[in-house]
Amino acid sequence: MVSRPLSTGSVTADTAAEPLPQPYAYARHEAVEPDWRRFPGWRHVTDEQWRDPQWQRAHCVKGVKDLARVAGGGLDDAFYADLEADQREHATMPVLLTPHVLNTMAPHTAVRTAAWYEDPVRRYMLPLASDRHPLWPSHPLASRDSLHEAEMWAVEGLTHRYPTKVLAELVTTCPQYCGHCTRMDLVGTSTPQITKYRFVLRPADRLDRMIEYLRATPSVRDVVVSGGDVANVPWPRLASFVDRLLELDSVRDIRLASKGLVGLPQHWLAGQVLDGVAALSAKARERGVSLALHTHANAAQQITPLVAEASRALLGAGLRDVRNQGVLLDGVNATPESLLDLCFALLDSAQVMPYYFYLCDMVPGAEHWRLPLERTQALQRSIMGYLPGFATPRLVCDVPYVGKRWVDQVDGYDRERGISSWTKNYRTTLDQDDPAGLERVHHYYDPVHTLPEIGRQWWTSASALICGAS
Repeated sequence: MVSRPLSTGSVTADTAAEPLPQPYAYARHEAVEPDWRRFPGWRHVTDEQWRDPQWQRAHCVKGVKDLARVAGGGLDDAFYADLEADQREHATMPVLLTPHVLNTMAPHTAVRTAAWYEDPVRRYMLPLASDRHPLWPSHPLASRDSLHEAEMWAVEGLTHRYPTKVLAELVTTCPQYCGHCTRMDLVGTSTPQITKYRFVLRPADRLDRMIEYLRATPSVRDVVVSGGDVANVPWPRLASFVDRLLELDSVRDIRLASKGLVGLPQHWLAGQVLDGVAALSAKARERGVSLALHTHANAAQQITPLVAEASRALLGAGLRDVRNQGVLLDGVNATPESLLDLCFALLDSAQVMPYYFYLCDMVPGAEHWRLPLERTQALQRSIMGYLPGFATPRLVCDVPYVGKRWVDQVDGYDRERGISSWTKNYRTTLDQDDPAGLERVHHYYDPVHTLPEIGRQWWTSASALICGAS
């Protein structure tokens, strides 16, 4: 046997235990539940009330008046005016925040305006007019259904975008609304800027048609059950739909999509829900089907002990996995440190697998959140090597008409104008009769304000033509 030679470096027994300096220093995340009693309006809320999902739903903040009742004088008049202006002039989503979500904003300080302006959770869950980019609040090519999902509906609410995967939208509401919602055309109530689309079919009829389509389309093996948020689907209806999916031999993966795990963990800790998850998980295991839950956390401070308790309870009830699909947002998680902090918080506290982080989709009003592709590629490189390989998230661009692509899979990139080029490797019903479908080039666009001056000038001219043609 040939032995491996010992290192000839200068490390000795005295120095071996000293860690080498790194650009990012790992420290185990210890989740802490913020004290909701720091809000004047919740000073007398008990632990029992806080853990009650119905109490949480009944006390959601839906606008300035509700927020003022909860925050008291901690937030000044200018903050409330800023919020009102955003709802009046920019917002594509109404304000809807569970107490749990609100409690993760500036979580370890008294309620003070300055801290709230800078807080990452506030930045994306409670956008203000002053957050929006003053010159480019929207990209000239932004659209309300930026991924064209409705064009790919096999039946109402069932998007068949990939060869073996579908998205089933069961509901158009959530426990809480994110400012950057990719389905802002359909989800939530209308705002002064956006009149929302509505499903036409009755829920029972829509779900029946989804099952009928899947039964007739055995090439689909993977069903994402989403909305909106499945936490807002009455549990008997959700359980029945998943049970019917489990009866289809072709379906091998079922993913429940719920930001409610992060925004309303109390729902997923309810006895009826956990018992139902256990029953469905047992049937899934028996049939060899993977049943998982996907959630949406964007900042480490969102991973509280209640979130961790709910995640571990779901895993204990038999779910195959709990995974996180976040969105890259400037001012929230767009540095290597903040992204790694979040990933380690998910893993260490909640046993949630970091899975994807998407570039923010090109919906109206999103320019101040969106990152250029170049910056995202640098982020992907920066986080490599710190996390286990199986838990290193993929940073992806969801390209209209193409689908998810790792950010380094780009085919071409004009950084001056911020135009990236992408091609497909599979067909959908939209291009099944197009001989050039797999050669056709599709584009994604960087935020204009991140471009060099010559690129900003080009888009200023181009946007005038775009607006004139629309």
